[in-house]
Amino acid sequence: MIIPIRCFTCGKLIAHRWNNYLQLLEEKQKAGNEKPEEQSLNELGFHRYCCRRMFLSHVDLIPIIT
Repeated sequence: MIIPIRCFTCGKLIAHRWNNYLQLLEEKQKAGNEKPEEQSLNELGFHRYCCRRMFLSHVDLIPIIT
């Protein structure tokens, strides 16, 4: 599944930040931070729980299919 363009609840654009989120998440995990998801979403400016849900619950199936 591809990340949705907009948040289902509030309509905020979210898809353009998916790659940045993955990069930040990887950096934070390598650094050994306790809550890399929370810190990455805060840095990207996602403070609403509906938008955060879109990132945390997304399963990227494109690499599995190809």
